Amino acid sequence: MPRPTRPLIGVTGPDRGGAAAWLMTAVAVWLAGGRPCRITPARPAPPRPLDGLILGGGADVDPGLYGEERVEPGELRRGRTVWWRFLLSWLLLPVLYLLRWLLSISPGPRGDRGRDGVEWRLLADALARDVPVLGICRGAQLLNVYMGGSLHQDLSSFYQESPQVHSIWPYKRVTVRRDAQLYRWLGPHTRVNSLHRQAIAELGEGLKAAAWERTGVVQAVEGDGGALLLGVQWHPEYLPQRREQRALFRALVRAAATQAGP
Repeated sequence: MPRPTRPLIGVTGPDRGGAAAWLMTAVAVWLAGGRPCRITPARPAPPRPLDGLILGGGADVDPGLYGEERVEPGELRRGRTVWWRFLLSWLLLPVLYLLRWLLSISPGPRGDRGRDGVEWRLLADALARDVPVLGICRGAQLLNVYMGGSLHQDLSSFYQESPQVHSIWPYKRVTVRRDAQLYRWLGPHTRVNSLHRQAIAELGEGLKAAAWERTGVVQAVEGDGGALLLGVQWHPEYLPQRREQRALFRALVRAAATQAGP
């Protein structure tokens, strides 16, 4: 019998930079049973219709898409660096840090309108065909904006009592809604990394909040029916050592395999 074809999973990213995120996501998709396909503004067309879509992290979504002018974020309050956590990050995950440093190109402007347009079209097609979607960081934000929601451009007011975490290491504790799909993979609580400076504000139509951090910042959203539609504020591709984070990619690929059919 012929070997089953792996479902084709589109992974979006920028033209410049993002190599580490692409490699880590591609590996996660492949290990989950999918075939990753990189999509950028310069290479916007996949070889065939996608079976699944991952909207990757990166530059801020154009605020004009949700009816706002760009706001320059204030300086977020930062706490003291805990020396043992700093050492642990470098000792236990040097490969992830080095990949992110060596394979990424210095970021350009904070926005990327070319990418906004490509992802907007891909998302429209995915939703029209009931193709499963996973949004990562920026991808979760773009998903929310596409559905009619808005974003917090400046999160400084959320971190007056506790400092914002900026780390690839899973420092931040997230609470998962008990009736959410996400609960099946993550359980009631999980630790995640944090590389974002914006977040979801008003929820888009057809989306519900699935997880929060202690400050009240929404950390995950999901659709309320139909194909898998999930957005997470963290970067699961940088947490391959955590089984619950690998489960997100498995869920997407399984849903994509069902979509692809025999």
